[in-house]
Formats: sequence, C-alpha cells, structure tokens
Amino acid sequence: MITLDETDHAILEQLRLDARASMTAIAEVVHISRAGAHARIKRLTDAGIITGYTVRTDPVLLGHHASAYVTLAIEQATWQEVSARLRMIPEIEHMALVGGDFDVILLVRASDARDLRRIVLEDIQAIPSIRSTRTTLIFEDFTLI
Repeated sequence: MITLDETDHAILEQLRLDARASMTAIAEVVHISRAGAHARIKRLTDAGIITGYTVRTDPVLLGHHASAYVTLAIEQATWQEVSARLRMIPEIEHMALVGGDFDVILLVRASDARDLRRIVLEDIQAIPSIRSTRTTLIFEDFTLI
C-alpha cells in the first residue's frame, strides 16, 4: 500500500479531467518534471490505483434515449451467479452491490422506452434469483468530472 501526497492527487485529478493529457501537460500543471510525472503515474499504475483509461460518451448522441437506475432485491447467497448473468446484458453500463433497502443498483441505457421495458422485464427479471426490481427513469445526465 502506498501513501499518496498532494502531487499524486493532483496528477490523478488531471487524468480524471483528461486521460489523454500529455506527460508534459500534466507535469506543468502539477509543477514537477516530465520524468517525475511519468514515474509517479507508473507507480500509481503498478500499485493498482490507476486501473485503466476510458472515454466518456454522451448517451443520447449514442442513441440511448431512455436511461434508468434499476434496483434489485436478490437472494443473498446468489450474488456471484446474478452478477455473472447481469454482466451478459450489454445495456447495463454500471453495476454495484450495495447495502440498504435493495441489494444491487444498475445503470441501464436503452434506445427507447420499449427497449428499456424489454431489458427490465425480459432480461433482468428473467434471472431466477432476483426477487424484485424497481426502475427509476433518468430525465437528464450530468457528468461532474
């Protein structure tokens, strides 16, 4: 386990804002050398803190005109089986095992309301260990980073 300092946190913030930023640009913003930035990013990657790089997309421009958070109550001993089945549904963008009034929360992206209905009623609810679902429609998304 490594200890992160202010410079490490600043580098991570720059990468969260723009994962394509050059080493030179990151180094300038956090006031270290390019070699120092490179070494720190390698250390953060080797430690498993940086797990990859990704692209953020606009779901509507991708044709996903219906999005929802779907919460699930599942039979407790079946999480591994349920998560494996849920991973096979391509419209599920994010999945989390949580504590509280429900067990799992999903972010589902669909082309339209009919497609969302199919995903929830035919794909998700078809998994035997799921006891109940609750769907909350998303009217507008905001990316905070």
